[in-house]
Amino acid sequence: MALSDHLRELRARIIRSVAVLVVAFCVALFFYDQLLELVMRPYNHAQESLGDKVDTTAYIKGATGPLLLQMKLCGVAAVVASSPYWLFQIWGFVMPGLHPHEKKWTRIFISIAGPLFLIGVATGYYVLPKGLDVLIGFTPANLKSLVEFGEYFSFFTRMLLVFGIAFEIPLFVILLNLAGVLPGRALAKYRPWIILGTMVFAAVATPSTDPFSMLMLAIPMLILFGVAEVIARAVDRARGRRRESTQQWGDDELSPL
Repeated sequence: MALSDHLRELRARIIRSVAVLVVAFCVALFFYDQLLELVMRPYNHAQESLGDKVDTTAYIKGATGPLLLQMKLCGVAAVVASSPYWLFQIWGFVMPGLHPHEKKWTRIFISIAGPLFLIGVATGYYVLPKGLDVLIGFTPANLKSLVEFGEYFSFFTRMLLVFGIAFEIPLFVILLNLAGVLPGRALAKYRPWIILGTMVFAAVATPSTDPFSMLMLAIPMLILFGVAEVIARAVDRARGRRRESTQQWGDDELSPL
């Protein structure tokens, strides 16, 4: 197509995505109480775990705080809920420019990346109460902990996003191996450094500073790295067999067939 046709197609896909996003936002407004309960559940669990040790209360700042809270919470929920549609629109715009083998690998990547991201988000949601328990637990005995909801919600989304993205890193390692950039033997050679780097990444990436959150991020990542190394070595062996079966002929030599 001409450039103008591509731009018109892009405009149409953006308009459709925005329309679905607006509809999802309006639907989220009706489930605001359930969404708020879902977001506050980790804090409530941490509050129950602390008991009488720390007096902690969540609050909303400012006269416009409640309205902004509702808009922000429903907006994030709408983006997440409508993500399959607008991601499909992106895929539909890019797909015609891909070769058949590129389409195949992209479908495999999407089918694996989605569940991995969701598993990471679920792990972060499970870890979050422990992290809040440790962080709020530093409050001195004679002081009260006031948790501003805007900061808590940013912490909440950042924590889940970090866990979701971290679970995708081993998948990118496999893709680099399939592209011939990262051989499996290199993963084995630098395995101690990978373990150390994963621990450092988990300690820096997790918004909370407790060791439990760090380990809950690092251990699954190390397991996924182990799986990635096994797959990379299998791919390298398969490539080696194919190479050995054809290396008896030179690149410029005419085969007997």
